[in-house]
Amino acid sequence: MIPQQLPATAAPVPGGRVCAHPDRAEIRLEAVLHALSDPMRLRVVRTLAARGVEAACSEVELPVSKSTCTHHFRVLRESGVISQTYRGTSKMNALRRADLEALFPGLLDSVLAAADRQDGRLGGVTGLVRA
Repeated sequence: MIPQQLPATAAPVPGGRVCAHPDRAEIRLEAVLHALSDPMRLRVVRTLAARGVEAACSEVELPVSKSTCTHHFRVLRESGVISQTYRGTSKMNALRRADLEALFPGLLDSVLAAADRQDGRLGGVTGLVRA
């Protein structure tokens, strides 16, 4: 089964747990840049961008503890870079590409391209896990 990319405004499942997300108008450039400045969070974003569909937290491999992974996903969600929705016991993550592109045209693609160039220059130091 292939997971589907959900719009950032997807309605929560009735009775299900809900993750707080900033509305598009509340997303701030400095929060997005802060979220993208950490190598582990950038790795999450790159992995989600490469997949093109939502992914469970457990599908994004990070060489850190579970509590640190949770922290990184929370920073990305609270900054407006990703959306998170519960599917059963899994928390699914998707890039809020449309929101970011509307607010900061070209930013996400520029950051992703720069990260790819850096990998080429430094020999893949960031260790992107390709889907």
